[in-house]
Amino acid sequence: MLISELLKKSRSGNVLSRDELLYLLSLAPDSVETYRVMAEANRLSKELSDTKAEIHAQFAINLAPCPCDCLFCSFAEINGIFNESTELTPEQAMDYARQFEIDGANALYMMTTAQYPFERFLEISQEVKTKLNPETTLIANVGDQTLKNAFRLKDAGFSGVYHAVRLREGSDTSLSVEKRMQSIKNFQEAGLTVGTCIEPLGPEHTNDELADMIVFTASINPAYSGAARRIPLPGTAIAKRGVITEMRMAQIVAITRLGMPRTVLGNCTHEPCTLGAISGANLFWAEVGANPRDTVNKTEEGRGESVSSCTSIFRESNWGVLDGPSRYYPRVT
Repeated sequence: MLISELLKKSRSGNVLSRDELLYLLSLAPDSVETYRVMAEANRLSKELSDTKAEIHAQFAINLAPCPCDCLFCSFAEINGIFNESTELTPEQAMDYARQFEIDGANALYMMTTAQYPFERFLEISQEVKTKLNPETTLIANVGDQTLKNAFRLKDAGFSGVYHAVRLREGSDTSLSVEKRMQSIKNFQEAGLTVGTCIEPLGPEHTNDELADMIVFTASINPAYSGAARRIPLPGTAIAKRGVITEMRMAQIVAITRLGMPRTVLGNCTHEPCTLGAISGANLFWAEVGANPRDTVNKTEEGRGESVSSCTSIFRESNWGVLDGPSRYYPRVT
């Protein structure tokens, strides 16, 4: 294949095919061809978002050992990192949410572990919502849900959800690929917009796996897709597999952008980095509280970035940052 032909195809508004994505994934991350792909992804992301990136902010309602045993997650019981359960009070949740509003986050995510009681999540989220500005975009990051519960999230004022079929779902996790996919369908049928990502990327994942996942995420027409590398948790079995470089992650971020239709405005990466931003990422996350990639219970004291630090990374990468509610998720009125 000629890289010039693929880039011309992208500029004409066409999504690259699986075979074309597979070819780009096979290129060396530091090759001239890959740099051209990164430049095209950056151009396209800026065109779709009018050069304005977004910073979304997430806080965890609870922290608990989780029986889903996702090997890459610090909450997994099997990893033995967290052995006690804690939960925010409604007042603490409100404080986190209000601070993110003050900081200028474009959307606010409320996260729980997969087994957290759904009724309790609705109760706390509704209390939080009463203290938020009406224009604040509220997103849920929760476990698999029935169609009934998806409608209840919508009725509670959520604009959307974050939900992903993770790489090697069902083998590196105890969760079902089919159930993850059904949850995405349930959320969308209820009128919730779904954001997703190709994650968590490790050196063991093949180009075929990545191409298949990019094609799948494109098929659900999400608010955003993107790519995030796995952060190795010290002492865990999966940490022995290693970690990909930021350069490889940036390459996959760019290729994912070219694999999405133009209706997908966002292209995320995590954790925030300049390489990701110059390769077409127009969405970062700020985080406080528990974090599945961290080994401390307050990630703002560990790996977590702030809205301010994410803004700085984007500006260093020649991006502006949106002022106001997210354009990736529709606002609930």
